[in-house]
Amino acid sequence: MSEALQRISVAPPVLRERGQREVFCGLTGIVWLHRKIQDAFFLVVGSRTCAHLIQSAAGVMIFSEPRFGTAIIDERDLAGLADVNEELDREVTRLLDRRPDIKLLFLVGSCPSEVIKLDLHRAAERLSQRFMPNVRVLNYSGSGIETTFTQGEDACLAALVPEMAHTTERQLMVVGALADVVEDQFRSLFDAMGIGPVTFLPPRQSAELPAVGEETCYLLAQPFLTDTALALNQRGARRLAAPFPLGEEGTTGWLKAAAKEFGVSDEKFAQATAAGRRRARHAVGAQREQLENKRVFFFPDSQLEIPLARFLYRELGMELLEVGTPYLHQEHLDCELPALPEAVQLSEGQDVELQLDRCRELKPDIVVCGLGLANPLEADGITTKWSIELLFTPIQGYEQAGDCAELFCRPLRRRQVLRV
Repeated sequence: MSEALQRISVAPPVLRERGQREVFCGLTGIVWLHRKIQDAFFLVVGSRTCAHLIQSAAGVMIFSEPRFGTAIIDERDLAGLADVNEELDREVTRLLDRRPDIKLLFLVGSCPSEVIKLDLHRAAERLSQRFMPNVRVLNYSGSGIETTFTQGEDACLAALVPEMAHTTERQLMVVGALADVVEDQFRSLFDAMGIGPVTFLPPRQSAELPAVGEETCYLLAQPFLTDTALALNQRGARRLAAPFPLGEEGTTGWLKAAAKEFGVSDEKFAQATAAGRRRARHAVGAQREQLENKRVFFFPDSQLEIPLARFLYRELGMELLEVGTPYLHQEHLDCELPALPEAVQLSEGQDVELQLDRCRELKPDIVVCGLGLANPLEADGITTKWSIELLFTPIQGYEQAGDCAELFCRPLRRRQVLRV
């Protein structure tokens, strides 16, 4: 691992802003979570707006039944003509009768005031007692109020932690939803180093929910899992300080943290990672010519901004103008922040009008932002990259390093074609 990705305290200063923000709803996390936990169902308790959001974000699933839906709070519920809890129990019963494949049901709260008043935690306990052992019912909030859209995953995984059994076995846990192909690649690398047992949270099947205890150490695969990390710490687990596995350098540092913890020799580590590192450098190098010296501006949206900025700066030679993030967790980013240039402007939180002014004045080559800002910026002639696409696309690990770089090349190529 390079010296810049070691845990040190030097980091650029941070501009903290509190004002109007552009945010996306935490319900969006269902789009990738329902693919990951293959016997789970996500039942949003919300309004018709919630139903439209999930349907438009996830698309229509033609060849199989989706594993998400919305229990809509309508006028009868609001007028007190129906008992909402009875209605919810009836809908859950109908769903589970029709879908016996469901083994884990999440009741997902949303932000309408009529939903906030519901005690979904108590409803989940009541329904879980009724349907166990066949179905476990949990709840979490996917509200878009004062959160970032990735915190939906954080809330979901944090809800799983109390359900995890206790273990005294020494183990490594990888925390954060990863595409199955990425998970398989990491498992293969850990096997090659002789690290094990290795578990993943969330699991592919609810019955595979890992155990946790004082001998569990874990690597965060995503930087936005604050509540999940806190819940694991309270169960006795210990986080390994590491950069996040984006690009060749970040992935190597992430794997190295586990190797050091489990006493893997430098020689064995090099043998296990050499081929992957070589492929990653080659794939990223193929994109560097198009991205080198391009100027990038990050609006706060997903909390992936700082690891992505480190990757773009160190491996692709891009110039960082401003790196904004909704929340800056110093401890979780302690191996990322020192790898950024000292002159870069970091910002936490948002005052969107002030940030738009700074962006327009700097005239970046590409802006990474949420959907709400992309079209206005494109109308101003500024090339944008949707940050949410970086959650839908596998970008972690050696084999995906080139794909991650390619995601930033595409909008620049599109702009070039439009100019011609």
